[in-house]
Amino acid sequence: MPSRRRFLAGTSALALAPLAASCSRSRSGLDVRLLQDSLPPQVLAAFRQQHGNDTALNVTPEPQLRTIWERLQAWQAQADSAGQQAGIGALWPFGGGAEAVADLATLGDYWLQPAIQQGTIRAFEAAELQDWAQLPARWHAPLRRDAQGQPDEGGAIWGAPYRWGATAIAYHRDRLDALGWRPRDWTDLWRPELRDRISVLDSARETIGLTLKALGASYNTGDLSQVPQLEGKLQALHRQVKFYSSNHYLQPLILGDTWAAVGWSHDLLALRRRYPQIEAVFPQSGTALWLDLWVKPAAKESLSQEARSRLGNWIGFCWQLQTARQISQLGNAASPLLPAMAAERLPSEVAQEPLLHPPQPLLDRSEFLLPLPTPARQQYQALWRRIRQSAR
Repeated sequence: MPSRRRFLAGTSALALAPLAASCSRSRSGLDVRLLQDSLPPQVLAAFRQQHGNDTALNVTPEPQLRTIWERLQAWQAQADSAGQQAGIGALWPFGGGAEAVADLATLGDYWLQPAIQQGTIRAFEAAELQDWAQLPARWHAPLRRDAQGQPDEGGAIWGAPYRWGATAIAYHRDRLDALGWRPRDWTDLWRPELRDRISVLDSARETIGLTLKALGASYNTGDLSQVPQLEGKLQALHRQVKFYSSNHYLQPLILGDTWAAVGWSHDLLALRRRYPQIEAVFPQSGTALWLDLWVKPAAKESLSQEARSRLGNWIGFCWQLQTARQISQLGNAASPLLPAMAAERLPSEVAQEPLLHPPQPLLDRSEFLLPLPTPARQQYQALWRRIRQSAR
C-alpha cells in the first residue's frame, strides 16, 4: 500500500510552515519529520505551550510517506558509508544542504517490515513509552515485531501510533438514493446497479483483501488456493469497476461519474467536509486498518537521557486524552485512544462519525495488512495481473 495518502489538502501545510521554518533556525530540542496534515496545527501549538520550556519542538512536514521512507533509507546509507567521522553520520546532503537526522519520523504500519529488515529504524526502549500500557491492546500486536519484521507477541516495539484509519466505501448519496438503497458492506459493490459505476484502489492487497472479506475470509489469507471462489468473485468485481486508482478516485465520485468508491478514511473525511453529497460507510463485515506511527531513525546516534526524556514527553503528549480528542476532532483520522473512550466523552461530531468511532463489533471484525510470506505475495500478484489484464 505504498501510495496511500497522496491526496493531501494544502491548508495545514501553510499552518505548519512557521514550525518548519523554526527547524532551519534551530536544531536544539526534538526534531520530528511529520507526514503533512497528519496532525492538526492546534496539537503542535498545545505541546509547545505545555512543554515549551522543556522541549523545543522542531517539525518538518513531508508530503508523502514515501518521501519519509526514502529519507530513512538515505540517512542510513550515509551513516553506513565508509570513512565517516564521528558526528558526521547524522548528516545527509538532501535538497542542496546537509540536514540532521530527525529524532522521530512518521511511518505507516505497512512499512514496518521493510524498515526493520533494512535497518533504517530502531526499536523503542521501555523508558520512552511509559504510557504504552494505556493504549488499547488491539494496537499492540501489529507493532511488536521480531528482527525480520514479522509480528511477534514477545518482540520489540517498533512504532508508537498517533492516529489510525480504515479502508471504507464512499458513495454519492443523491445517485444511490434514487435507486432506493445505500451501501452497508463490501457485498454491495457487486450489485448490478453499480456496473461500471465504482472505483477501487489500485492495490492487490486492498482489492483482493476486500473480496476475501466479502467471502468471509481474511485480508491476510496466506494461501489463496484455499478460497476457490475468489477468482470468479474478483472477475465479477472487475466488471463493476470504472476506475482503478489509489490517487485519483475522488474526483469522479464528486462529479457523479462513479457512484461509489473504495478509499482510505482520511481522504473520505476530508472530502465530506467539502462535499455534503458524499457519504461514507465503515463496512459491516470489517475492513483493513492502518496506523500512522512515530519511529526512531536508526541513523540517529544513541540518545542521551535528556533526549530520551524529550522524546518520551512528545509521545506521551500524543497519548493524552485531550490530545486524542483534538487529533480526532480537528484532523482526518482518529487517535488510537478513541475506541476505548465512551461516546459521551467525545464531541458529538466525532462520536457520530462511523469512520472515526465505528461500533466496536465492526472494529473487532477488522484487521491490519500483515506481512505475507513470499509464496503468498507471488500468489496475490499473479492473481492481480490476471484480473487486471482480463476483458470486462
